[in-house]
Amino acid sequence: MTQEQRIGQLFLLGLDGDQLGAPERDAIRVYHYGSVWFIERNGLGAPAIRLVADAAQALATPAITAGVGFFVAANQEGGTIQSLFGPGFSTIPSALDQSAIDPAALQTRAALWGRELASAGVNLNFAPVLDVVPPGTDAQNQPIGALQRGYGHDPATVSTHAIAFMRGMDQAGITTTGKHFPGLGRVTGNTDFTAAVVDDVTTSTDAYLAPFRDAIGAGIPMVMVALAKYQRIDPAELAVFSPTVMRQMLRTTLGFGGVVVSDDLGATVAVANIPPADRAINFLVAGGDFIISKTIAPANAMATAIAARASSDAAFKTRVDDAALRILRVKAARGLVRCA
Repeated sequence: MTQEQRIGQLFLLGLDGDQLGAPERDAIRVYHYGSVWFIERNGLGAPAIRLVADAAQALATPAITAGVGFFVAANQEGGTIQSLFGPGFSTIPSALDQSAIDPAALQTRAALWGRELASAGVNLNFAPVLDVVPPGTDAQNQPIGALQRGYGHDPATVSTHAIAFMRGMDQAGITTTGKHFPGLGRVTGNTDFTAAVVDDVTTSTDAYLAPFRDAIGAGIPMVMVALAKYQRIDPAELAVFSPTVMRQMLRTTLGFGGVVVSDDLGATVAVANIPPADRAINFLVAGGDFIISKTIAPANAMATAIAARASSDAAFKTRVDDAALRILRVKAARGLVRCA
């Protein structure tokens, strides 16, 4: 792979209107982006989604991605966070409702939901949520509790049911993403719409980290890092830019060897005051691998900045290659890397 193709593997590009339009095609050709995601709530059904997914995979050419297939992703948690619905997709209950299902039965149902995604050409799910919302605080917790996105209100219940969901998806060939490390269960604001979201409770040895530890032990391939700031872990940086969170806690303490994914660095309010170039560089330097960008312009700016830094900084180039290799390993496990 060329350096540009390796950099392109670091990006998940949002599809405006859930379509692969001319702007997306042009960006993929120029910047060699290797993954895309559906960003809307879309009720057109599986056949329509499949057309878009197949069109994306058709761009996995030797010139664009060195023949490496695309991750095609969606937020298919359940409840209000089920991006894809309509013909061919079951109505998935919220994570909170899933937590009332026997884990073995939940795994079976998740395998069905995963097969539905696979039939639509989707191979990466931004789920399950591993955040723990303390009992009685759902209404105050805007990102998770208020939307019923948590698998219960204690670490053991969250672990058991989130892992059942993960294993069912895996049986269907769907790569999963545990989120949002080190947890959004104790914050008030939603980082998609609110700046300066702060957790002043969670520590680096917190009991509420158990679902992340357990999911890593169960082999989850990707972990998404939050856009909140954790006062008792790293008061200076958002988690997504924190070496303490990603290198020390996630890699060293929890032993995670998979892909560290950002939450959206393109359009979220939490990073709006940070130049896109700095978002990308800081995320990678701090230990991140896979950059989500809902919109094209920030992604292009981030890719340009990464290329410029890699051309003049050997240590950073090594970091870029390491991140790309982690992503390619997960793609290879899903049959997306075709070796000559």
